[in-house]
Amino acid sequence: MENFFALKNFTALSDLHPNMANLKIIGIVIGKTDVKGFPDRKMIIENPLIQRKELEREEKFSPETPSDCKLLLSGDHSTVKVCSSYEVDTKLLSLIHLPVKESRDYYSLGDIIANGHSLEGRIINVLAAVKSVGEPKYFTTSDRRKGQRCEVKLYDETESTFAMICWDNESILLAQSWVPRETVIFASDVRINFDKFRNCMAATVISKTIITTNPETPEANILLNFIRENKETNPQDDAIDSYLEESINLNTIVDVYTVKQLKVKALKNEGKHDPFYGILYAYISTLNIDGETTKVVRNRCSSCGYIVNEASSICTTCNKDSSKFKSVFLSFDMLIDLTDHTGTLHSCSLTGSVAEETLGCTVNEFLAMTDEQKTALKWQFLLERSKIYLKVFLSDRARGRLRISVISCKLADPVEASRNLSGQGNI
Repeated sequence: MENFFALKNFTALSDLHPNMANLKIIGIVIGKTDVKGFPDRKMIIENPLIQRKELEREEKFSPETPSDCKLLLSGDHSTVKVCSSYEVDTKLLSLIHLPVKESRDYYSLGDIIANGHSLEGRIINVLAAVKSVGEPKYFTTSDRRKGQRCEVKLYDETESTFAMICWDNESILLAQSWVPRETVIFASDVRINFDKFRNCMAATVISKTIITTNPETPEANILLNFIRENKETNPQDDAIDSYLEESINLNTIVDVYTVKQLKVKALKNEGKHDPFYGILYAYISTLNIDGETTKVVRNRCSSCGYIVNEASSICTTCNKDSSKFKSVFLSFDMLIDLTDHTGTLHSCSLTGSVAEETLGCTVNEFLAMTDEQKTALKWQFLLERSKIYLKVFLSDRARGRLRISVISCKLADPVEASRNLSGQGNI
């Protein structure tokens, strides 16, 4: 099996030419590999074959490097192993945090939004902070190929929210190591496209992409200072937090509560700013999706995610005329009640893609339904127990001082629900 590596090493790599043989190279793997996925690992590579780059193909599919040559590794002749730190020059280790492109050669997120469709399909560099890392989602294509997807939300001084999509295992594994509101990344060679679903621009990690975590550059340090200064002084509003809840990794939530236990837990958290998360096995007791008086679909600004006033079409948060920038998209925004044998949680927020996954339909599909179809959809949930993941925190503006956001809601497995409700689960 042959594997390609994007290597950053001391100047010895610049001396490579096709006639060289019996090489032993110590380097840092900074790109994506097909060998068990070791981004940013120290490697010893023995007996690689040196080949000239096929420029046309390399420019299209492979990470960009300054050398005219590439290393070709063969399973029969070459060996690759992870080495310890003492085997690597400390100067080499420092290269992990240097971008492969000029540190000033990047677009701000505001520049991407401002250029809009003119950047469609372009491959550019991005410097941004990590706002949230979504849970990897797995799927099977129509031709039965398995795939995965992970959405990372980025932000900087110019834009509060911008999506970057990872499709390959390497970038998804790397993204899981990022700490929201603490990590800065320099992503070289990401593709920019218009996301028709969200009606906004988004970045996609491709085979050419190399991502440098916490780059040591003046520009990255400025951004890092920005996110540190704004981490406490500019907290996100409750509404936008609930809209972004699909970014929470559900595997990290294990505590199971009843409604009564959850309320007691919330009271114990009084005075704390951090929310807590839990699992609830309950019925949706109020789901007003088939009435004319309750609005369950609203316009949101694709730049920041806040609800946009429909009459003015202006986002008051980022002061952008949404009709001019064409950045409004429809999103579910509803309040539901959750009930179990110990009580009821009123006015829980169910929004965005979480609502779509819960109802099993997109916003457009929902709007195309008749009133009878909406009523039938509602009763699918009112009669069944669900497994519900919640984010809970105290808020003086919320009913009963509890603000609760649903971050996942699916029909519960009866055996699992019975086991947890009988006290055998994690409580």
